[in-house]
Amino acid sequence: MLAIRNLSIAFPGPAGPARVVDDVSVAVGRGESLGIVGESGSGKSMLSLATIGLLPGSARTSGEILLDGKDILRLRERELCSLRGRRIGMIFQEPMTALNPAMTAGQQIAEGIRLHRTVGRSEARAEALRLLDRVRIPDPARRIDSYPHEMSGGQRQRVGIAIALALKPDLLIADEPTTALDVTVQKEILDILDELVADLGLSLILISHDLGVIARSTDRTLVMCRGRAVEEGPTETVLRHPSAQYTRDLIAALPRRARAGLGDEARHAAGGAR
Repeated sequence: MLAIRNLSIAFPGPAGPARVVDDVSVAVGRGESLGIVGESGSGKSMLSLATIGLLPGSARTSGEILLDGKDILRLRERELCSLRGRRIGMIFQEPMTALNPAMTAGQQIAEGIRLHRTVGRSEARAEALRLLDRVRIPDPARRIDSYPHEMSGGQRQRVGIAIALALKPDLLIADEPTTALDVTVQKEILDILDELVADLGLSLILISHDLGVIARSTDRTLVMCRGRAVEEGPTETVLRHPSAQYTRDLIAALPRRARAGLGDEARHAAGGAR
């Protein structure tokens, strides 16, 4: 469904263009989940922003991002606005800054529904309530009128998921969806994503620096370092039999107990990391 081919992204700088994504190619099939992993600054989020057409105006791109054969990089803003939400939904990294502090949870979910579909206010609100229940918001009938500052981090992230799902997209991009959440809430958020992918047949791109998150939730994994793809393949193969030194270093950086969950081969690979 999605094919990224030889994508490069650069920004102007005093010493010349600085490449933040360098000749990356990867594909995502229908109903497939792809994990993108790497340390901060590796280019993960820039790759996701390019996929949904939200790069800053100063960005210079080359290559292709094909959604069902249509190149997203060549679309005009009006076409991108039609694509966002309807074909591609995105869960942003920090829900406190991604959500509008002056709008209630229900208003923010209903906004996209009313923009893209011919429905009235009451019907959009009813759909927002259904989505809040779908993402397991406690007492959704009360929370629909809550503002972001009145909600916990996990609840705000659930609202972000509901907004991304409102128009039933084919592809869902989750950029560090468990950042700054405690481990119990992290598990709940990942369980919701797993359930949505299975029930709705969504394709998922899950971006994380946490190999444990990638291991439990994705079919395939792309490992990025300094803007380049250093390894890509089935998640189990990448994490249990890493071929790139950088991947072995990432595994070696995990706490010992976390490495134990990746299997004997990953622990052996980590032991050989420099």
